Amino acid sequence: MKIKDKILLGIVTILSVLLFVWIGFPEKNTTPHNVYQVYLNGEILGLIEDQDELLNMINEEQQDIRETYQVDQVYPPNGFSITPYVTYDEDITTASNVYNKIQEKSDFTIEGYLVTITTPATENEEEKVVEIQVLDDDIYYDAEYNFITTFVDEADYLAYINNTQEEIVDVGSYINHMEFEETVTIKSAYISVHDKIFTDADELTQYLLYGTTEPTGSYVVQMGDTLASIAEASRLNVRELLIANPKYRGENAVLAIGDTLSNGVINPLLTLYQEVRITEDVEQAFTRTTVVDYNLGRGDSEITQAGVTGLERITQEVRIINGERGQDANVISSVTIREAVEEITSVGPSYSANWGSTHGNYIDTGMTWSWPTLTPYIITTDYEWRWGEFHNALDISGPGFNSPIYASQEGTVVATNATCANYGWYGSMCGMSYGNYVIIRHANNFYTMYAHLTTNLMVSVGDHVSKGQQIGHMGSSGSSTGAHLHFGLSSGDPMHGGTWYSPWSLFR
Repeated sequence: MKIKDKILLGIVTILSVLLFVWIGFPEKNTTPHNVYQVYLNGEILGLIEDQDELLNMINEEQQDIRETYQVDQVYPPNGFSITPYVTYDEDITTASNVYNKIQEKSDFTIEGYLVTITTPATENEEEKVVEIQVLDDDIYYDAEYNFITTFVDEADYLAYINNTQEEIVDVGSYINHMEFEETVTIKSAYISVHDKIFTDADELTQYLLYGTTEPTGSYVVQMGDTLASIAEASRLNVRELLIANPKYRGENAVLAIGDTLSNGVINPLLTLYQEVRITEDVEQAFTRTTVVDYNLGRGDSEITQAGVTGLERITQEVRIINGERGQDANVISSVTIREAVEEITSVGPSYSANWGSTHGNYIDTGMTWSWPTLTPYIITTDYEWRWGEFHNALDISGPGFNSPIYASQEGTVVATNATCANYGWYGSMCGMSYGNYVIIRHANNFYTMYAHLTTNLMVSVGDHVSKGQQIGHMGSSGSSTGAHLHFGLSSGDPMHGGTWYSPWSLFR
């Protein structure tokens, strides 16, 4: 075959193959489609022709959501996005199909507000973030107001925010500053109906106070009940019970039989700090002494000089944290209104008191006791229930950091700790939470404990100390939020099964 014929045959073959291919495959669409690509959290759900159809379907199909939250519009989930898209393919799905995929994978949203409560990190705790969804921002603001006025008298709070506080004349208080420890931000957002959405300020108030919306405990008032008796039965002190029931404005409030009181332990999500100047009249304990009177018969005794508590008008700067005074107090001034008068008991020459005999609330140990700090002083926490646990000592503040601490009675030092930093923090377990401490054994198997001291103790185990001898300095070691003395009284070694008593029993 000639070359020319071979070339011609090749051309015919190629054209035949191309014709076969063209006939065997359908013509591809060359007309572009303007559609929408739907995404959920980065995943492609499909192409649709009409985005309004999908959005209207979401709103119309979710009638229950609209009725539950009394809203006009329901929106796609967070993480949903839709973008214009040009395609030559015919692979376009229906809005109904995409709607079903969304419903399977996530939850729809409504317009509302996201409240973020951020507790800053400290040396000992990481940052904590709590998010709360509210239908309307007024719900949060009303709940925050309720929270504040749980801890602060409403009239005092309004006077503070309106700058109409009156200066203290005799006794009273003046709020210098108030703020939350946490940072609170509020922003409009599409909020998920899967999560809790607060629609009521009272319910949100409970959540801010207790950290839960579940029932937290209640008590129905019976015949003869008082706030003090209900608090004791609930393992609270009266102040805490009043905080949980702000409609009662004082410990002498009248209760009606059948009233229901909240008696759960609060666990606030917010921390309200106040810096307050307080002028108040504070009783100062009197001391007791015993003298021998040979004119009295054997075993006889009589009080020949009645004890009288002193009274100091003390002006102090204090920190109040969610209604509770901080453990330290900065005394600005003090005026003596009434000097304390020592109680003197005259006894017969062979009189001897035994441990455990009592005169009223006073425990007669056969010894006389002196106050362990300088005066004037403030009791920041009494021998009482405190947030569900019993505080088995007196927290004494006022004389200030590094002020002297004295032995209340002669005895022998049986235990000390001086390994903790002078400044601790709430929750520290250094020194079993007591920080630096001294324990003294006295006659009659009687012990006193002096805790949260500075490291420079002035006694050691085995030392014999006299009444009124300085043993250390007031500090803030261990689990402490300010300079104070934790003063405890025990029958038996407190570290080995002793029984705690109120230290007031030595002085009252």
